[in-house]
Amino acid sequence: MQEARAPAQPRLMAAVASTGDVRKAVEQKPVVVVGRRGCCMVHVARRLLLGQGANPAVLEVSDDADPAALVSALRFKDISTKGVADVVVDAYGAAATTCHAAFPAVFIGGRLVGGLDRLMSMHIAGELVPVLKQAGALWL
Repeated sequence: MQEARAPAQPRLMAAVASTGDVRKAVEQKPVVVVGRRGCCMVHVARRLLLGQGANPAVLEVSDDADPAALVSALRFKDISTKGVADVVVDAYGAAATTCHAAFPAVFIGGRLVGGLDRLMSMHIAGELVPVLKQAGALWL
């Protein structure tokens, strides 16, 4: 008789050593959640994305990491002239004019979505699944 195996859990990456590691993951993976080790909000963001059918990569940063410095260092070629707030407004139609970088930081399709609050508001408004599909995180 075979033993029942627990469902495979998404791999959690080890603590991130540099911004370059985060940049590489954001460029290569459709969905990335960056946060502090053991943060309950990272767990909630991960569970919400898993519930939608996406398998996010979770990157853990050290406790002394500065979220604003990390996010500002992750400006990509297509958005290099825009601020973090402009990225959120342009990519997802957010009404906010400022964006305070905080952990967890959720990236979908290489772009910063925001934190858990923005992720949940996108889900409630029905915007999350189309964005995940566009990023290639969902197969349906």
